[in-house]
Amino acid sequence: MSGLSEYFHPRQELMVALIRELVERETTSREATRLDEMAHFVASLLRPVASSLELIESPGYGTHLRARFAFNQHHNRETAASDHAQPHVLIIGHLDTVWPVGTLERLPFRITDEGRAHGPGIFDMKSGVACVIEALRAIAALKLTTAHPVTLLLTCDEEIGSKTSRHLVEEEAHNAVAALVLEPPITGGIVKTARKGIGGFTIRTVGRAAHAGLDPRNGINAIVEMAHQTLRLNELNDYERGTTINVGVINGGTTSNVIPAEATAKVDLRFWTLADGHRIEEIVKGLQPVIEGAQLEITGGINRPPMPRSAGNAALYEQARQLAAELGFELHEGSVGGGSDGNFTAALGVPTLDGLGVDGAGAHAEHEHIILADIPQRAALLTRLIQTV
Repeated sequence: MSGLSEYFHPRQELMVALIRELVERETTSREATRLDEMAHFVASLLRPVASSLELIESPGYGTHLRARFAFNQHHNRETAASDHAQPHVLIIGHLDTVWPVGTLERLPFRITDEGRAHGPGIFDMKSGVACVIEALRAIAALKLTTAHPVTLLLTCDEEIGSKTSRHLVEEEAHNAVAALVLEPPITGGIVKTARKGIGGFTIRTVGRAAHAGLDPRNGINAIVEMAHQTLRLNELNDYERGTTINVGVINGGTTSNVIPAEATAKVDLRFWTLADGHRIEEIVKGLQPVIEGAQLEITGGINRPPMPRSAGNAALYEQARQLAAELGFELHEGSVGGGSDGNFTAALGVPTLDGLGVDGAGAHAEHEHIILADIPQRAALLTRLIQTV
């Protein structure tokens, strides 16, 4: 344990430089060219220590990176490179961020006197990607061994629902002994053993246009119909059960003197149990118009199943907690309403520990930052988990 601390603490400055390099390569979701370049850059850092490395193109979205590692002399490197069906430790992260290209001009990478590093995407999750690169390189450099072969999957579309990568995550999860997710922790360095499931819907109301002054009675107001639906959806919130539904975006109409013929709404759903998720999904898809003559079109559904605090998740956390204690710090657990690719692995029964990135705050917000002093101990913990799971 002390050897890992002695290894990573002197490398903190180098790790910060790598984090900065990743942050300053802006990788907004769907910016395919930039995400292609990022995947190739990360691949160049991992290729010297990987048994195999694949760059999986996803036109219009970017490139996913999948690398396999065999650090134990008992693990056959050729088998690890070709056979994903053998039991392995799965590490999952993503290369895309929510920040539009050009954000760096307004929010540049910077280090403050409080010991924080700021920058778009630094907390979610460029620092987590840097930590896993350093952890894997450390295992190779220090000639450490692992209990199982290791697979690293870095995707390019997690922030927009893992549209093209979900099947890759689930494919690797089928034979994983555990999944380690590089998402940022809850502020305070708290790892995540449970997450809510997520659903999303688009609701379109269709009415009939008419002149608001000359012929208003001949119109069917699609915005008013949407208002009725919005209130109905709001009634579905059950905060005690942890089931929430939010109409977050509404668009409709053309000009103020025209009865609007169309409106659309984007709706977010969160739930703790799959039964609750399916129940609300059925209600939403069964909504009926309130205004005579109006029509409803509803698309979408459940995107991510919930990640319950299973016995496997709890046991994996306990292992991480003990490793952290041996490294000299306390590790706590928590649950959150947001989702990740860990939802997919947990739904397949794989013990999953999420939030293994660097401590900080402000994911998706302008104060997004990490705590510099946490970088070495997070890298050391991740290394030990990769070794021992």
